[in-house]
Amino acid sequence: MKPKKIVVLGYMGAYPIAGVIWQHVHYLVGLQRLGHEVYYIEDSARLPYNPLRHAEEADYTHAVRTLGSLAAKFGFRERWAFRARYLPERPCVGLSGEKIDALYQQADAILNVCGWHELHQDLLASERIIMVESDPGFSQIRVDQGDAKTVENLRRHRRLFTFGENIGTARFPVPLHGLEWLPTRQPVVTEFWDTRGQAPAGNAFTTITNWSASETIRWRGKAYLWSKSEEFMKFVDAPASTGAPFELVTAFPDVATQALFARHGWRTVLPDAVHLDLDRYRGYVQDSRGEFTASKQVVVAIDTGWFSDRSACYLAAGRPVITQQTGFTRLYGGERGLFAFTTMEEVVEAVQRIQADYAAHAQAAREIAREYFEAEKVLKSLLERAGL
Repeated sequence: MKPKKIVVLGYMGAYPIAGVIWQHVHYLVGLQRLGHEVYYIEDSARLPYNPLRHAEEADYTHAVRTLGSLAAKFGFRERWAFRARYLPERPCVGLSGEKIDALYQQADAILNVCGWHELHQDLLASERIIMVESDPGFSQIRVDQGDAKTVENLRRHRRLFTFGENIGTARFPVPLHGLEWLPTRQPVVTEFWDTRGQAPAGNAFTTITNWSASETIRWRGKAYLWSKSEEFMKFVDAPASTGAPFELVTAFPDVATQALFARHGWRTVLPDAVHLDLDRYRGYVQDSRGEFTASKQVVVAIDTGWFSDRSACYLAAGRPVITQQTGFTRLYGGERGLFAFTTMEEVVEAVQRIQADYAAHAQAAREIAREYFEAEKVLKSLLERAGL
């Protein structure tokens, strides 16, 4: 493929926590390594979130400071912009407003990562906007329910990609109403997570998660949470059942829930101890024995085939993953290095197998990451199937 001019739309300045930033960085660096001219733009009417103050605010100082630092570190120093579209004067930092608008018209592709960016009129000057949906289920259900706003937004994209790799197959129960969804997955620059085969410093199976449900949707008489909380509750006995240490980086919604997990042997780390620094977040993953995590209720219930971008980073670090079954094992994993579960018995078995031959499962985890999530492979395939 000849080098292309590619714009990545994202929200790592507007929501600058480490997991979100790493998700975007893998796109930027992966595309650069494929030889493309890559730009990063945030051009939204949404207020940015300041994690130091735990609040959304009109002041975008923290957002642009974050983006400037990342641009210097990851090689897009002269190719980024933040436009505060929520202010009347629409101030820009980085590239000028004229340059942003010109890029929209000139770019060979504009990747709307996580579908976060609203498609305003300046952006719609392009007919090459590509949706990359990271959290499948809700948009497909809304389309089936006839939500005109969702349908209009999706149809404004030239191509629709989704981490829900079962969408469009016979396994996925939600009608697509003529929309074509193409499977993809999180790109990971595995080199960034390499532990060089070293044993982890910690002994716990960990994960990093947002506890609270942000939304609920009803479909065919059932309610589905946009949250992992209810699924984690089903496996609260995991530490006692497996005999292994388990640790959550999360903020529980109340004292009663926190006490429940503490009584069942879970360790807890507050998010700010991990979220506020890229290297600290990466180090936490690398120091873990492996990952144990539930999945969002909706992606489990309707067999989406989704897989977590964070879990892919654990694999890249050579840390085995035990994650709730969403249907992804028809494509990869399910045995060495990566286990899917639906029952507590399967969790116990996975822990026992990992503990019995940790080195082999760590190596298998790395191999899965390189084979299925390596950024250059994932992004090359995405661009080819997008028609570039």
